[in-house]
Amino acid sequence: MVILFLVYPLTNIFINSFVQDGKFTLETYKDFFTLKYYYGALFNSLIVCTLATFFAICIGLPLAYIMARFDIPFKKTIHILIILTLLSPPFIGAYSWILMLGNNGFLTNFFHEIGLNTKSIYGLHGMVWVFTIQFYPHIYLYVSGALKTIDSSLEEAAESLGSGRWGKLKTVTLPLVFPTLSTGALMVFMASFADFGTPMLMGQGIKVLPILAYEQFISELGSNPAMASTLSMILLTVSTSILFLQRYLVSRKTFTMSSMRPPKIIKLKPFQKFLALLYVGIVVGISIIPQATVITTSFLKTNGPVFTNQFSLDSYREVLYRVPKAIINTFTYSSVAIAFMVIAGLLISYVIVRRNSKLTSLLDALIMIPYVMPGTVLGISLIIAFNKPPFALTGTWIILVIAYCIRKLPYTMRSSTAILHQIDKSVEEASISLGVPPMKTFFKTTAILMLPGVLSGAILSWVTTINELSSTIVLYAGSTATITVAIYSEVFTANFGTAAALATILSLSTIISLFIVTLISGKKGIPI
Repeated sequence: MVILFLVYPLTNIFINSFVQDGKFTLETYKDFFTLKYYYGALFNSLIVCTLATFFAICIGLPLAYIMARFDIPFKKTIHILIILTLLSPPFIGAYSWILMLGNNGFLTNFFHEIGLNTKSIYGLHGMVWVFTIQFYPHIYLYVSGALKTIDSSLEEAAESLGSGRWGKLKTVTLPLVFPTLSTGALMVFMASFADFGTPMLMGQGIKVLPILAYEQFISELGSNPAMASTLSMILLTVSTSILFLQRYLVSRKTFTMSSMRPPKIIKLKPFQKFLALLYVGIVVGISIIPQATVITTSFLKTNGPVFTNQFSLDSYREVLYRVPKAIINTFTYSSVAIAFMVIAGLLISYVIVRRNSKLTSLLDALIMIPYVMPGTVLGISLIIAFNKPPFALTGTWIILVIAYCIRKLPYTMRSSTAILHQIDKSVEEASISLGVPPMKTFFKTTAILMLPGVLSGAILSWVTTINELSSTIVLYAGSTATITVAIYSEVFTANFGTAAALATILSLSTIISLFIVTLISGKKGIPI
């Protein structure tokens, strides 16, 4: 499966980037590096992603420290709200901020009425803002987990040598959490770099690489598969280069410790607690504004593209009348994909953990490639690979399910391997010694013990699948459109009411799924 649906398409797109009109050529690569129209898109992508990563660290690092080290009330609720921010699709956040701060946004109009001529949200600065607010939870989740496991004796030793709070933080705490901080930063960078919906909604003519690749592949003036393939290879090269750079930096800055004495929670004085809560409240409050805006506006009556102050369910009626197929498609395709992911997660994770070898290590590395691969690249590669017999899958629902399985399998894989590492081999050995065949032992014993971890990852995979736009927008046909595609189309045709209703359906599905995975994870001690 991995060879057919991942290695084969990527090989095809690599070869295709050197072929134009049936002849081998380097012309597309020459055009990319010499024409500003192309390399400018790469610069725009790098500027947006770098700034978003920097600001995400500025927000997420203090938030993680406060939540991990201080006695803040409502920690569980705050934690869930932060995760909800991360799991909601970025383009819904972009759409919400456009409603508030776009050219005709209600906050923009309010500011103009009181004499403040504010700049609209459109442009590179808007993308940076949306990505920062959307992806800072990556920093929070990774760093807060690391802060809870630091051996307190190291910090106490720094204090005994005369280091103050800031000196201890700079010389001990930050170096110890650097590997996880860099992983969180990598996730922010890659998520921003790969995103399609936010730049498309907010760019207004400013190109970034995923948009350019999409437009070159699906163009009204005639597609250019060679250039689209070249841009896809550039995207993939940058993604993997950043991954290797992060791993290189971590290898030079890795520290080991016993973690036998985790740090104690510090009790704050009332004023200090107020300041800490104020910071957390502002960050989380701004984070959930997009969700609140979408849900609220979905119940307002619209007059063309403008929302009125009247309560109405018209948007939901219109959704059920006009795009019911998109809703059915979304949940059907995601459910089919998850069924395959659960089976694959069980079997592949077992092979990787219990049959460790160079071959299984290579398999593990291959499966993680889609984790850093932009969805646009995956979509283009699948179309190039499967647009003619014997595998003419382009335009069918099958190619969408394949894309979801390949792109989201790493979530299920990581949770499956994590829980399998916790299951002692002696459980399987005892079953086999009692005469139960190895295959039967796996399905009746090991698989059942793994199920909580697999389901936890599968639900997270399902949430990200129903919110997937970047690969879907490339692969869908009219009859296979999903909710994300429908929202994208409704926003571009200024049907903001129906877009808000569809976005609310996605948001509520995400909230319910998050609640379920929290229950499963909490009962079995599996980290989200």
